[in-house]
Amino acid sequence: MIQNLYPLQFQPILKERIWGGEKLKTVLNKAIESATTGESWELSTVEGDVSIVANGVLKGKSLLEVIDEAPNEILGTAVYQKFGKQFPLLFKYLDAREDLSIQVHPNDALAKERHNSFGKTEMWYIMQADDDARIIVGFKEKSNANEYLENLENKSLLSILDDVKVKSGDVFFLETGTVHAIGAGLVVAEIQQTSDITYRIYDFDRVDAQGNGRELHIDQALDAINYDKVDTYKEYTKEVNQSNVVVDCPYFTTNFVPLDGEVSLEKSGDTFTVYMCVEGSFELDYNGVRYSYKKGDTVLIPAAIKEFVLSGKASILEIYIS
Repeated sequence: MIQNLYPLQFQPILKERIWGGEKLKTVLNKAIESATTGESWELSTVEGDVSIVANGVLKGKSLLEVIDEAPNEILGTAVYQKFGKQFPLLFKYLDAREDLSIQVHPNDALAKERHNSFGKTEMWYIMQADDDARIIVGFKEKSNANEYLENLENKSLLSILDDVKVKSGDVFFLETGTVHAIGAGLVVAEIQQTSDITYRIYDFDRVDAQGNGRELHIDQALDAINYDKVDTYKEYTKEVNQSNVVVDCPYFTTNFVPLDGEVSLEKSGDTFTVYMCVEGSFELDYNGVRYSYKKGDTVLIPAAIKEFVLSGKASILEIYIS
């Protein structure tokens, strides 16, 4: 049992990507050291990429160690009952200097059968968008495996996929099976199930310095794809100092909190809460201590912390398991 839990921050796990850039530094103040850093994993228990506590007396411990010592207190009674000591979500920031590959994620059943993993339902919050930046989400019209394969072979896949122009503050919810790609010129906050299972189906014929293309997963993707036309865009309210529901799905709930002033909060203890600061800065007062956060910060509020105060001027994503 861990005594005197507090809001936990973690060391970002930085990922080099062929499509990455430098905005994680220039926009989000991450300590990146290359011009092709594509992802900052903020909260992860993916094997090989487990987050390490960066603040307080638990500094240096892994998220898995902390959960193991106090599962109910960290995860919450309902989350622990449902998932055991697994942390069910993965939180990232992404910088797409170039288009990401076109890909799809399997559902829970397929991911369990093939990879002994969760599926990968996810959502994107657009933090920054260059002019004319866009994403690919699903098919323009209902399709099928034959049409999809024919267009893939003819290098005309983009002609049947839905291309959506985006702006800062837009939210997209991607259920498993949705063919998708983040386009160039975007910084995105991503919330997803704990899974690193991705089927890459088209990579714009890119090659690395040695002339090698990245692996494609054409066959695996075939029965993972949802060929229906899907609606991924999420409209949401933005009432100040309120938790405005953006996504409420079986895997997570995400609220948008436009903070301007001070808000006192009470939690049930059923679930942990994660805050991602997507604009501005804020402070959290708990147990006589004031913690400060800025744009690009992510903080895990253990379920045992039930009463605290937020103050400042910020746009915050509030995520928990409902």
